Amino acid sequence: METILRDGEKIDIIPGSNYKIIQNRGKFSYGTDAILLSNFSKIKIDSMGLDLGTGTGIIPLFLCSRYSPRKVYGVEIQEEVADMARRSVKMNNLEEKIEILNMDLKNLTQIFKSGEFQFVTSNPPYMKVGGGIVNEEDNFAISRHEIACNLEDIISIASYLLCQGGKFFMVHRPHRLVDIIWFLRKYNLEPKSIQFVHPKYDEKPNILLIMSMKGGKSELKFEKPLYVYNDDGTYTDEIYKIYGMDVENRND
Repeated sequence: METILRDGEKIDIIPGSNYKIIQNRGKFSYGTDAILLSNFSKIKIDSMGLDLGTGTGIIPLFLCSRYSPRKVYGVEIQEEVADMARRSVKMNNLEEKIEILNMDLKNLTQIFKSGEFQFVTSNPPYMKVGGGIVNEEDNFAISRHEIACNLEDIISIASYLLCQGGKFFMVHRPHRLVDIIWFLRKYNLEPKSIQFVHPKYDEKPNILLIMSMKGGKSELKFEKPLYVYNDDGTYTDEIYKIYGMDVENRND
């Protein structure tokens, strides 16, 4: 098993499953946002989907652990990170369920027909270029800043890939909500469900989960807010459940 690891890498268990994932915390590893998006993304059995900007493949792996999709493609522009994702897929014997594509998501129109997928997920870069300090490590910069793609790129390609009635699940920051809804409607993706995630009960939300539907009717539902930490710094029961941990036997 250890022979599949590169320098600085380790193997972690995917929350709430028996699947494993390769991580390199010095270069790139998944965060809470990806887990929250995976949990928020309710997909149908035997459906076909695609994850835009898949990183180390956490979202396709998580979805395969919770549901039974026919196939999920993970698109990642960074070669080193895509390689990590491929090795994780192979380690879990999921080659028939998950395929990692090392490419620019803007070129997906060249290999897929319009309307091929029932769902699309994305944990995209949050920061506009010039909107924050760019990390000197390219992996972090591309993952956090709109360098290789921007919000409109993500939403337009999601619309192209989805069939009528297909669902697009995305995690982002609340301060980009107006931009998100603007672009969703521009590309015929109707916002249907929103959930705000708060660090604590008395703090404003810092994460936004949103589901839109291709060609859907206008009707937006606000889900119950999700709180990550209790006042004492421990995870809330909801977070324990999302991570597949035993709420009753936890040690507070």
